[in-house]
Amino acid sequence: MPGERLPWVIKYRPKRISDVANQEQAKKLFIPWLQSWLRGRIPEKKAALFYGPPGCGKTSLVEAAAHEYKLELIEMNASDFRRKEDIERIAKTAATQLSLFGRRRIILLDEVDGISGTADRGGLEAILELIRVTRHPVVMTANDPWSQRLRSLREASLLVPFNRLSNRVVVEVLSRICEAEHVYCERAALMYIAKRAEGDLRSAINDLQAIAEGYGKVTLDIVEGIVASRDREYSPFEALRHLFMSKYAWQAKRAVTHSNVDYDTMMQWINENIPNQYTDPEDVWRAYEALSRASVYLGRIKRSMSWDLLSYVFDMMGPGVALARKKSKFKWVKYSFPQRIVMLARTKEVREVREALAAHLASRLHVSKAKVKLEVLPFLSIIFRERPDYAARIAIGYGLTERMVKYLAGPAANEVMEHVNMLLMRMEKPSKVTEHAPRTTTTAPATATTTAEEAHSHRRRRSTTRRTTRRRRRKTSSSRQTTLF
Repeated sequence: MPGERLPWVIKYRPKRISDVANQEQAKKLFIPWLQSWLRGRIPEKKAALFYGPPGCGKTSLVEAAAHEYKLELIEMNASDFRRKEDIERIAKTAATQLSLFGRRRIILLDEVDGISGTADRGGLEAILELIRVTRHPVVMTANDPWSQRLRSLREASLLVPFNRLSNRVVVEVLSRICEAEHVYCERAALMYIAKRAEGDLRSAINDLQAIAEGYGKVTLDIVEGIVASRDREYSPFEALRHLFMSKYAWQAKRAVTHSNVDYDTMMQWINENIPNQYTDPEDVWRAYEALSRASVYLGRIKRSMSWDLLSYVFDMMGPGVALARKKSKFKWVKYSFPQRIVMLARTKEVREVREALAAHLASRLHVSKAKVKLEVLPFLSIIFRERPDYAARIAIGYGLTERMVKYLAGPAANEVMEHVNMLLMRMEKPSKVTEHAPRTTTTAPATATTTAEEAHSHRRRRSTTRRTTRRRRRKTSSSRQTTLF
C-alpha cells in the first residue's frame, strides 16, 4: 500500500465531471447553467441548489467542475456562515471581485440546510444578498431543501436533484479503489459495506480505508465485525481506546466525535487518562499542550458563542492528543473515571445548598449571587463558626433554613441551632403569658393604649407650636423686606 496518509475520500475524489457516478440528470441541469456563466451570459437564476441524500456526489460535482474548467473554488461550510459578518467577509467579497490572476471563480456554500433561523444572526439574508450581487456562479448544497425557512433560497436558485447511489455503483467505486491501492478484497465484503452505507459513498470509502489499513485485506468476516458498528456511538472507554490507537488524524477525530458523551465530558476523560497511556514525559507534555489549546477554544466558544471554533476543539482533543505520541508504545491499560466528575458528584448536594443560599441572600441584600459568594459567604462562615449566638440572630433575621445553617456553621451547626431554638422560644414566650394571665392582658393593652394616645397628643401639640413659630418668623422677615425697599 502507498505510504500516503490522505483520507481516500480526498485522494480519490472525482477530478472530472464524467467521474461523478450515476448523476446524469444533475449534470444535464448543472453543466449548461455553468457554461452560461463561463460564456459571460448571466443566467436568470444566479445560484444553483443541489439537494439529495448524504454522500451522493453533490460537493464532488462542484469540485470536479472547478477542476475541469480551471475555476477558483471558494468553499464555505455550515460552520462558516452562521453569522452575517462571515458571509460578507468571505463569500460576498469573493463573489464581487476578480481573483489576483483574473481566474473565474465558483462559490460553494455547503450544507445550507444547517442554518437555523435565530442562531445564525442574519445568515440567510446575507446569502440572498450574496446571490443578488454576485459576479460568479454560486452553488449551495442541502440534504433537505424543503424547510420553510429555505423557501426564499429555493425561489432564487436553480434546483438540481441528486439521486441516492445504488449498491452496484458504490461497489464499483470501492472495487476501483482497492485495485489502485493493491488491496485484496472480496466482492461480497464490498457489497456488505455498500448496503450498510445506504447510498452514502463517502461513508463507504471511509469504512473501506479503515478496514484495509487496519487488516491489510477486505474480507466478509472482517467487514461483518467492523462495519456493523459503524453507526454505533462509542462509550468513553471505547472512544479512548480508538483515540490512543489512532495512526491517522481522521481516525482520532472520528473517535472523539463518535463518543456518546458531550465534548466537555470527553475532554475530562482524555485529561484523566493521558498519563495512564503515555509513558514518555515529552509525549505527555505534547498531549496536554494540545488538550489545553482545546480547552482555550472551548472557553472562547462559551464566552462569545463562536461555534465555528468547535471543529478546532475536536482537532486538538483528537488528532492533537493522538499524534503527540512519538516514543510511547500503545499498551492495554485500565482507563480511569475522571476524578473531577467524581468530585462534582460527591459535592452536588453541597453546591446546591450554596447556590440556594447565595440566591436567598442576594434577593435580600440587593446584590448579585456572584458578589454574595465572593464577599458575603466567607465572612458569614467565620461568624457562624466563631459566634453561634450572633449567628442565630442572623439565621432568624434572614430566614435561613437548617440546611443553610449547617452549610455555614459546619461543626458548630448544632450549637447554632440550639441558640436559634432558644431565641424562638423567647419570641413565643409573651404570647404564652397572655394566654395564662387574662386579667393582666386586659389592663396592659388599655394602659398601653392610653399612654400611646397621650404621647400622640403631646407630639401633635409640639408640632403645632413649631409650625406657628415658623409662620411668625416668615411674616416678620417679609415685613422687614417690604420696609427696606
